[in-house]
Amino acid sequence: MADRPEKARVCLGVVVGAHGVRGLVRVKPFTEDPHGVADYGPVETGDGTRRFKIKVTGATKGVVICQLEGIADRDMAEALRGTELYVDRAALPEVDEEEGYYQADLIGLQAIGTDGRVYGTVVAVHNFGAGDLLDIARPEGGPTVLVPFTDENVPDVDLEAGRLTLDPPEGLFDEGEADA
Repeated sequence: MADRPEKARVCLGVVVGAHGVRGLVRVKPFTEDPHGVADYGPVETGDGTRRFKIKVTGATKGVVICQLEGIADRDMAEALRGTELYVDRAALPEVDEEEGYYQADLIGLQAIGTDGRVYGTVVAVHNFGAGDLLDIARPEGGPTVLVPFTDENVPDVDLEAGRLTLDPPEGLFDEGEADA
């Protein structure tokens, strides 16, 4: 891929709470198959300080129930609430262009407008419940801009070229410039 660093890790899910008294945790999965959170080997915390073998033991109401190695009681499980669980990017299977890409592959892409304007660089992909949002850092600095990741706003993604085509809603980027 064009001058972009390879992604070291991908977030597979986040611990949303404890389940029972024996150290099981409820994990909101970010994988296509919810049970996939345990398919790629041990997971680690966002800061990389803790690593766990993970086993899915069940599922309920949009979450999977998991056992994390070394987590033995409810207090330990509850202390992990909000912890994102990551794996090495290399552990995930490769996808071809017809299948798509991982959201983590979007980070670092340059956002180029349909008119050639450079809007900035994708620094994160968020989902707060209403759909994916691209977090774009402007080349001139200042606050980042959240752009809904829809076919209308992002008509093309070219991983090999290291860019995506952006056609944002009118005024989305101009508002921040007026405030500056």
